[in-house]
Amino acid sequence: MSDDLTTLSATDLIELYRARKVSPVDVCEAVLARIDATQDSLNAFVTVDGDGALAAAKRSEARWQAGEPRGLVDGVPTSIKDLLLVKGMPTLRGSASVDREQDWSEDSPAAARLREHGAVILGKTTTPEFGHKGVTDSPVSGITRNPWDTDKTPGGSSGGAAAAVAAGMGPLAVGTDGGGSIRIPSSFSGIFGIKATFGRVPSYPASPNSGVSHVGPMTRTVADAALMLTVLSEPDWRDWYALPYDGTDYRANLEEALTGLRVAYSPTLGMGDVVIDPQVRARVDAAAQAFADLGATVEDADPAWPHDPSEVFGVHWAMGAAALVADMPAEKHAVLEESLLAFAEEGRGIDGLTVKQAEMQRAANGLALAELFERYDLVLSPTLPVPAFQAGQPIPSDSYAENPLGWIPYTYPINLTRNPAASVPCGFTDAGLPVGLQVIGPLFGESVVLRACRAYEEANPWHQRWPEL
Repeated sequence: MSDDLTTLSATDLIELYRARKVSPVDVCEAVLARIDATQDSLNAFVTVDGDGALAAAKRSEARWQAGEPRGLVDGVPTSIKDLLLVKGMPTLRGSASVDREQDWSEDSPAAARLREHGAVILGKTTTPEFGHKGVTDSPVSGITRNPWDTDKTPGGSSGGAAAAVAAGMGPLAVGTDGGGSIRIPSSFSGIFGIKATFGRVPSYPASPNSGVSHVGPMTRTVADAALMLTVLSEPDWRDWYALPYDGTDYRANLEEALTGLRVAYSPTLGMGDVVIDPQVRARVDAAAQAFADLGATVEDADPAWPHDPSEVFGVHWAMGAAALVADMPAEKHAVLEESLLAFAEEGRGIDGLTVKQAEMQRAANGLALAELFERYDLVLSPTLPVPAFQAGQPIPSDSYAENPLGWIPYTYPINLTRNPAASVPCGFTDAGLPVGLQVIGPLFGESVVLRACRAYEEANPWHQRWPEL
């Protein structure tokens, strides 16, 4: 086990706390020092509450010394994306339109559950403005950079969370995912991230994109994500989208073998002529073969989408942006990013019939994926077709200018269908940039996704590789 406290997983920390071999205060101080040392180069945090974190760590230390830990993650340093409310900290959502001077006395469900379980909340991680794009830069916090190559983006919109976990700034981070915003930066940053079935993790307050948005764990290890999901999935009455709480402990059965699982491998996810970087394709092909080596039956199979997911998602996303901007005072529109305003303008031009048709098309696509899961237990695809690209750019290259969703073809369709999906590291390009494998499960199938990712991770421990900071 590493002597560097910032490299220890949450699972390892809990064991060490229980054995009284490590103090939550020492761990918190080490993580805060790492944040201080890397903030200028990575810009992962928009707010750091060092005093509050140390005070929480001291309370945790006292509980562990008394043999009375408060919950499952007592004393574990944790960050929360700045789209989610955290009591005592401003939630600016990456936007200059948000007034910093207002009442910040409420926790989101994720913050509340983590606090109840004793987590040490470090601060808020960066996001693009209202999480509206797949990279992380904003008028509030500037550009967030990738720990593996600071010239590159960590992805988005949970890019600050991904950079923090990848660089040792706390083993647990909360991200959000409306079109891939957990999985995109997990892939680019070489960490694990999962969005559970829609409604599994309560969220509040509702956003204009609540119908496709998820809250979920971003960690280095699958075991940590299972631990964290067990906490985050606890009920909260404020989310009327939420699924009934079933009390699942996602750590159970995590070590089961993959023997007998039926797995579909879909390099294009039925999205037509996707252009995949050859090195990405090679790493993902090898990962699919690894599932077969672990005992699963792996076959090539694609979802048969009856409607183009990009068109269906485009309606949902543009309407969300239009509603967001319409709810703001007109004088605040001037400080919004042009790309967000463009989405809103597109949404204002969509009529009600088109919206209702998109809802029905979404349901038909969900049924098509459900039909595939009648034959398979899991579906594998690349998380992204490209490795991380230049920080500060919204798309990998001008070739995507006409189709801005073209570089994320594998993620947003699964927001529409509500299925659980994870990104697990599956290797690196020759230039040392991470590559992610997307593992999609049937509705309510978080446990099989986590179990499969854990088996793959054990056999292919890419998470043990760290960036040189």
